[in-house]
Amino acid sequence: MKLGVVTDFSAAHSLPRHPGKCRGLHGHTYKVEVVVEGEKKADTECVADFSEVRALVEEVLELVDHTLLNEIISYPTSENIALFLKQKLVTALNDSNLGVMLYSITLWEGKDKWVMVD
Repeated sequence: MKLGVVTDFSAAHSLPRHPGKCRGLHGHTYKVEVVVEGEKKADTECVADFSEVRALVEEVLELVDHTLLNEIISYPTSENIALFLKQKLVTALNDSNLGVMLYSITLWEGKDKWVMVD
């Protein structure tokens, strides 16, 4: 089964090789949907506790929230931000006792543009 949580973070970045306005320093409020996958546990009848999944996701997002992403990710396109978050979430989930694996991450840059990594 799959379950997901949605949260957000704010950060700034610049994309100097971009041909448009994104070349200069600017910021976004990014929305992040994280979907995990696992088996329903016999004792709880749940895949995982939503609040525990959300807490883990928010812990990872602390790495990027209110930062200049260029200082953390070499070229912080939405695609590269999503890949960075995937790497950190896979590690965090593996180190946790939640018993689920990462299925996908969808990262929205603003309200109508997104990238998905599975």
